[in-house]
Amino acid sequence: MSIDWEQQRAFLAVLETGSLSGAARRLNLAQPTVRVRIEALEAALGTPLFTRSPGGLTPTERGRSLHEHARAMAYASDAFVRTASAAPEEIAGTVRVTASEVIAVEVLPRVFAALAREHPRLVIELSPSNRNEDVLRREADVAVRMVPPRQEALVARRIGAVPLGVHAHPSYLADRPAPTSVTDLTGHRVIGPERDSPILRTVQEAGFPIRLADLAFRSDSDHAQLAAIRAGIGIGICQVPIGMRDGLVRLLPDFELALETWVVCHEDLRGLARVRTVFDALVAGLQAYLG
Repeated sequence: MSIDWEQQRAFLAVLETGSLSGAARRLNLAQPTVRVRIEALEAALGTPLFTRSPGGLTPTERGRSLHEHARAMAYASDAFVRTASAAPEEIAGTVRVTASEVIAVEVLPRVFAALAREHPRLVIELSPSNRNEDVLRREADVAVRMVPPRQEALVARRIGAVPLGVHAHPSYLADRPAPTSVTDLTGHRVIGPERDSPILRTVQEAGFPIRLADLAFRSDSDHAQLAAIRAGIGIGICQVPIGMRDGLVRLLPDFELALETWVVCHEDLRGLARVRTVFDALVAGLQAYLG
């Protein structure tokens, strides 16, 4: 059976984009090249991996069963390239960091700016995602997590708890009274998620009696919710340090949630100077953010 990694990369790209053209754009290849690689892989395996449909290419049952294996190989390939990007003792080369949307966009750029000034040969790959990317599978080298890590073979440092509070922009409150209790929220424009979620249920359990039907602005993106609060669309929940920094008005001070925050990496990577440097910089930067 003759199978090479380029065929598997093409398979993964078609699977995740749903078309030859999408895969070609992702891989920066000509569409016929992607087709040839898929056909060669199917010939080697002796089974079709896709069927044509009006919406593009649909994976067969065999194709779907191979997805996670191809994705794991892609993670390993990316990790291989990052590991080879510099010598272990050099503070240079590539480090992939993952963090929640808000932390990645609102907090970490200042940390990375300081790192860039001190270590100009260091390259940061940042993945803003509320999904906990798997450090053990090397999806990322260092992760900022809002849940305690439970996996073995990880080095973890607890930063503390990021407080969440109810906020609004001064422009929103300019022509309406500020609520002083949760019952006063009736009649206000409230910002929240599009669908039921663990964070919504946590907020409800903490005494914030809000339902999806009550929300005037909905987005499952935490960063979009923060942007809506800043724009004066309504009242929403955001991290207290960001609210203070951006001049938002904190409302209902008795209502507070906290996000436990950790910096995590695989224990095998702490020996790499670049990973250790990024890990330590994230710990110091997030501690400063929490004050």
